[in-house]
Amino acid sequence: MKYSEIVANIKSRLGFADLNAMQLAVGASQARRLILLAPTGSGKTVAFAIALLRSLRNPCGRVQGVVLAPSRELVLQVCDVVRRIAVGYKTVAFYGGHPMADEVNSLSQIPDIIVATPGRMLDHLQRHTVDLSSVRTLVIDEYDKALELGFHDEMRRIVGRLSDLGCVVLTSATTLGELPAFIDMSGAETVDCSADRSARAPRLNIAHVESPARDKAQTLVDLLHSLPNGKVLVFVNHRESADRTVDILRRAGLPAGVYHGGLDQREREKAVKMLDNGSLPILVTTDLAARGLDIDSLSAVIHYHLPVTPEAWTHRNGRTARAGESGDVFVITSEADNIPDYVVWDRDYNPTASSSDPIKARFITLHINAGKKEKISRGDIVGYLCQKGGLEASQIGKIDVSDHQALVAVDAAVAKDVVKALANEKIKGKRVKIALAQ
Repeated sequence: MKYSEIVANIKSRLGFADLNAMQLAVGASQARRLILLAPTGSGKTVAFAIALLRSLRNPCGRVQGVVLAPSRELVLQVCDVVRRIAVGYKTVAFYGGHPMADEVNSLSQIPDIIVATPGRMLDHLQRHTVDLSSVRTLVIDEYDKALELGFHDEMRRIVGRLSDLGCVVLTSATTLGELPAFIDMSGAETVDCSADRSARAPRLNIAHVESPARDKAQTLVDLLHSLPNGKVLVFVNHRESADRTVDILRRAGLPAGVYHGGLDQREREKAVKMLDNGSLPILVTTDLAARGLDIDSLSAVIHYHLPVTPEAWTHRNGRTARAGESGDVFVITSEADNIPDYVVWDRDYNPTASSSDPIKARFITLHINAGKKEKISRGDIVGYLCQKGGLEASQIGKIDVSDHQALVAVDAAVAKDVVKALANEKIKGKRVKIALAQ
């Protein structure tokens, strides 16, 4: 794929005005082995997509590129970015929790690019459902995280099937202690943007909130009631704490959801989409959300529990102040906390428990039990809601269409009426179930 075409697609399909320094450096590189060191929120997905797509030949009915990422959420994010840039190439996502039958069906027309978790890719290889012998380019995204999660053996076994690699890209948020022995990285060029925080530091405002009680729940409630309307992540250290905390917030009248590894994949995806579309603008989460989630305009991060490692501190904070925007970070402490050296703040903040523009859910999400596999598109859904549900386009927010379902944000004031109006209506001649998402 020509570099000029890639850049044009990035600008037109992702809405970029210009590439940043890291992306330009990757575009200028001719290296066959590339190590990309970059902090979260710096645009590294677009950067390695440039290297990936430049290395591909015209679509040929065989897999040419593979991206391995350590989490389902990151796979979905990367796949979305690559798919939008890679016009003319078929890109698919493989990950645990996704029906294997759907993934096998997606191989009926051989994709050009596969984005996958290591475990699911190895599963396909063992089932002989995919042939990677023609792969020319491999990207391992967040290689440091993949090692931390124990994917070394899976990655080694996958790479053992790739006999004709012309291009390899490793990305990491931190300097790599050692390079993988299972890949020839000799002569690798490093694009190091990991220390380039000069442009980002002024946009991240970190404040300390002192809790008068060892149980910090009331302080968290007061803080959230004090903040201006926006999307907020609240980090805790355990699944049980997340469930307990979201119950407290809901009882306090706050529109909160929960996200952690104890939920199944569909529940996690729905929670993220409802945060992103404004239906649940507060998400209580473990460090599972510290990497891989790309939420538009996340206004604040709250450390309800202190992060247990410097990396967790960095990656939690990196969920906000992305792509040139500003963001606030709040650290809640009590006398029971031992504050590690890496947790620092710029100022103290005393919550007032009131806001002139409080956090609220402008939208409610509707669930439709049909999606891409039923040939339902975003355009079909808009027409369905406007023509048969009586909505104006301005009353419809984000629409997320997956394989067998769609989540649609609609104006909260009319959501229940829309569900009633559409109870007996069909979309594209198909009878579907539509309900308020829980």
